[in-house]
Amino acid sequence: EVQLQASGGGLVQAGGSLRLSCAASGFIFDDYAIGWFRQAPGKEREGVSCISSSDGSTVYADSVKGRFTVSSDNAKNTVYLQMNSLKPEDTALYYCARVYDCDFSRVDHWGQGTQVTVSS
Repeated sequence: EVQLQASGGGLVQAGGSLRLSCAASGFIFDDYAIGWFRQAPGKEREGVSCISSSDGSTVYADSVKGRFTVSSDNAKNTVYLQMNSLKPEDTALYYCARVYDCDFSRVDHWGQGTQVTVSS
């Protein structure tokens, strides 16, 4: 069974940092990309970042470029999202998901969300 377990969310002041983790199991980790998505209240879910576990290539939304860094520890089947210089508009429920070719529209498994709240 494919499982994706996101963790690491919390409350942080603007300008602060958080690191999210996504632990994957039930599939061959190296064969897939893992994406991070977020959904703020009243807004549509959006793709934030993605990493291909096979070659390490990454994708970022324009809104987080230069502030967020996605990385992968293939030995632990875990993907991380380091979020720096956080802004109140980054407040959202963050999800990780299994994604084909880092195409945010091609998700076949979602993990549960972890809440990130950035106070001003």
